[in-house]
Amino acid sequence: MIELCTQIFNKNVWNIIIPATLQTIYMTVTSTILTFFLGLIFGIAMFITNKDGLHPCVIFNRIFGAAINAILSLPSMIIIILVLPISKFIVGVSYGPKACIVALVVVCTPIFSRLVENSIVEVSKGKIEAAKAMGASNINIILKVLLPESLPALIRNFVVLTITLISTTAIAGSLGAGGLGEVAVRFGYNRFRTDILISVILVLLVLVECLQLLGTFISKRILKKRHLI
Repeated sequence: MIELCTQIFNKNVWNIIIPATLQTIYMTVTSTILTFFLGLIFGIAMFITNKDGLHPCVIFNRIFGAAINAILSLPSMIIIILVLPISKFIVGVSYGPKACIVALVVVCTPIFSRLVENSIVEVSKGKIEAAKAMGASNINIILKVLLPESLPALIRNFVVLTITLISTTAIAGSLGAGGLGEVAVRFGYNRFRTDILISVILVLLVLVECLQLLGTFISKRILKKRHLI
């Protein structure tokens, strides 16, 4: 046990882990930003086009919902395998962090779209009806009622999205996208380096825990300010 701990904190191990961690953070941050905006747009679109929405369009809602469900029904690994070669037409490469970002966005956008839709559904219908009665347009209702009222839930779901992206980056890394996933497979698994494997796990746990604590803190602060008002 002592020998393993010594190996884990060896400088040579972290010379491998640190660059991979930076790659993972780069992929996670970039794909999170893209997924957030796409998921927010799609989630709002799903809400306003349902039969009880601000602008009902049942046909669009069902087709779009079916497309999202189709992607959600596929395992992340299969989607990544399918998307990585297509990434060459978008970013010019079919491997590495840039290609991984495209695959991550395709995997996680449907997930966040559903999370956004569920967050907005929780907003009191009375507040929406009151805004309508005051003559507010659909855009104003979305920007001044739906999003502010669902903000704490959106922040919590945003944290879930980021954690999901971190775990998905590890899967993509094992398929040639780089980052901690690639290090875990290439060095930890294939070369039987338990020290590197455990180091990767520790880094992933720290990243996830920091994100969870930050998301919980921000969400509580928003709720506290709302109660004070």
